[in-house]
Amino acid sequence: MHNELMESGTTLPGITPRNSSATLTTETTPSKRSHVNSQPPRQDIQTPSSAWRSRADAWEFLGYAFKQLAKGGQGIQSRSGLQDQAVQALRLLQAMELYWAAPGLAALAPLLNCMDSGDYDAGLDMIRGMAHLMPSAGPGPVGPRPASPGPVSPDRVGPEPGQSGAERSISGVPEDSRERRPARERPRFDVLFVDDMTEQEAEALKAELLAQRRPSDAFTYELIVVPSYEDALVALVLNPAIQACTLRPGFSIASSQPLGRDLRKYLAGLVGPDLAGMPPLGRFLSLAEQISELRPELDVYLVAGVAMESLAGSLTKRFRRIFRRQDNLDLHLSLLSGVAERYRTPFFTALQEYSRRPASVFHALPISRGGSVGNSPWIRDMADFYGMNLLLAETSATSGGLDSLLDPHGSIKEAQDLAARAFGSQKTFFVTNGTSTANKIVHQSILAPGDVVLVDRNCHKSHHYAFVLAGARVSYLDAYPLDKFAFYGAVPLATIKARLLAYRRAGRLDEVKMITLTNCTFDGIVYDVERVMEECLAIKPDLVFLWDEAWFAFARSHPVFRRRTAMAAARKLGASFSDPGYAARHAEQAASLHDPVTGAPADDELWLKTRLIPDPAKARLRVYATQSTHKTLTSLRQGSMIHVFDQDFSEHNQESFREAYMTHTSTSPNYQILASLDIGRRQVELEGFGLVQKQADLATIVAQAVARHPLLKKYFRSSRRGTSLRRPIGKPAVPCRSGMGWRHWRTPGCTTSSSSTPAASRWTSAGQGSTATLSGTGTSPTSTASKSTRRHVTPCCS
Repeated sequence: MHNELMESGTTLPGITPRNSSATLTTETTPSKRSHVNSQPPRQDIQTPSSAWRSRADAWEFLGYAFKQLAKGGQGIQSRSGLQDQAVQALRLLQAMELYWAAPGLAALAPLLNCMDSGDYDAGLDMIRGMAHLMPSAGPGPVGPRPASPGPVSPDRVGPEPGQSGAERSISGVPEDSRERRPARERPRFDVLFVDDMTEQEAEALKAELLAQRRPSDAFTYELIVVPSYEDALVALVLNPAIQACTLRPGFSIASSQPLGRDLRKYLAGLVGPDLAGMPPLGRFLSLAEQISELRPELDVYLVAGVAMESLAGSLTKRFRRIFRRQDNLDLHLSLLSGVAERYRTPFFTALQEYSRRPASVFHALPISRGGSVGNSPWIRDMADFYGMNLLLAETSATSGGLDSLLDPHGSIKEAQDLAARAFGSQKTFFVTNGTSTANKIVHQSILAPGDVVLVDRNCHKSHHYAFVLAGARVSYLDAYPLDKFAFYGAVPLATIKARLLAYRRAGRLDEVKMITLTNCTFDGIVYDVERVMEECLAIKPDLVFLWDEAWFAFARSHPVFRRRTAMAAARKLGASFSDPGYAARHAEQAASLHDPVTGAPADDELWLKTRLIPDPAKARLRVYATQSTHKTLTSLRQGSMIHVFDQDFSEHNQESFREAYMTHTSTSPNYQILASLDIGRRQVELEGFGLVQKQADLATIVAQAVARHPLLKKYFRSSRRGTSLRRPIGKPAVPCRSGMGWRHWRTPGCTTSSSSTPAASRWTSAGQGSTATLSGTGTSPTSTASKSTRRHVTPCCS
């Protein structure tokens, strides 16, 4: 597919017809060449977020160039310029296609030959024959495009009758080693092999492994072979279609590819100088750990040519399986099995199977099986609109493969366990009435009447209602206002520490039970979750954390966002607490924070200025996160999840959580919502990384386009790299006098007063609920606001 500018025959600068901001740079300035065989400047791969667009644009431009050259009729100068640009695009693809299975590097040599020989018709036929393998340039499906009706199948992996020699060289695998059954409906993925081998060895490996494919396989895959540690990491960043990695002993460390500056800088932070001196086992473990950090959903395998028993103890936790070189069939089956495990949707599948069974309804739910709809002359349009599958799946049954949400033992329990794996939690619970209900469940399970909870004043209103229901005493924390942008930021860590220290100084720290913060606010502000929990636990080791991640469910899918999530931070802190070196650092710091004679804590000011390290022997990781799956992932409306990472859950909270869950959960949950949560989890594990990466890239492109547009840039401004949204030093973390500051949208700045002014004291005082006593939110937990100065603050309804 070509855009209008391409079809018009206009000569385009470079090879970025769709997006002029795409970064395709050269090492030297291109010069006019008298013939195509002149060596073009070397092309560099650019940032991971734009590589997929650069690749898609390059392939699209090649189709356009071959089409125009095949038509003929251009002037000599225009024809030469188009040839130069086409060769430039081919060189760029030579630098990138190593990291994709299809079309892959093997497709480029025949196209270069056609360009050199002037056989543009043959080159155009090859590109058209590979159309179903071309990368998508939009935010659509990850990986090769689905096959379109026609003579070319996505799994036509041997030469077809009439296929040209150039096309046969593209297939790269002998005809008799591939299964020939088209598999248009089967999902396909890429498998990454990391080993330094010759081209002939790589082709032999592909032939041996792909020969194991059978028509009955549920999925189909292609192989990518990269020679080095660095190339493996680059492939995982650039190619979201990779679903499994296989490591072999012979891989090298450095990449010989012409990587761009951003990629080089990225790799420098991952590949240390001591890696080259490591033994093979150390390199295996290092790469496996990097893969797990980058894309934890992937299956990692090891093909080792040594005795299995010498590796089992140290490697089995990091690799899904370990194979000897000759276990090709076993490896093939394991690749399919690993993807099938993530593809599995226990409850969605059970609901589909139940809806296909013949059954009659003799009790509740007249709509079940479509009985009240299909037999009605007045509401048949409901079946026309929604379809019969929805009506066939409506049931109150909990048997026949289905399950009870309130007491899951079957398919719902399996679906929740798979969600826990996908989101990195110890336990996950489905909620069918939104995150408002999820918040109430967690609060009611943790809080008892009289317990103190610290909470951001601008939290979602469901938290306020939960505190009233639980009878908790609330100590509100004020987020700093970002007047320039007319919204609030986060609660500063210093404010949280100061409040905990104030309770400790007043001898009331034992009253504080939990803290609730919104991680990813409606305006996109996120916390350094690990540091917040680490420093809070240093003051109160048994503090319970609830992170409201209603808008942050997608974050698990991408390494940039994942480190700011509650579950990832809890897991990382758990690993730190088990490190003897961490305990030593705590002991060293504790000596400086306590009086050497009395053992009493030093002045609070020192605690505030110090980055605190908790005592790993006393700190308890009790972390909860509530997520609105339906907001940022695939789910029907009101589909939410509760993720739990609580090492004391079984001992202290399991029964109360169960009671709270039953209190707020309907005995008639919507099965369609539950099924959508199950299917949404599958999508997260199989294509979440690619979707989030592309969305982030598109957001950047939109911001750049707005910044360049002469009209839009007058009214909109996007933050750039290095832009800080932090609260200015010395500015009080109190709300604007005008609430969210909308009246100051057109006026620079927002009138805020220092904490010593009457206006500020009114805003930093908390109201008193009808059933719950709210502790003072001033400088000390012992302060109490007078009735005349209490003001109501409207909570942010995100």
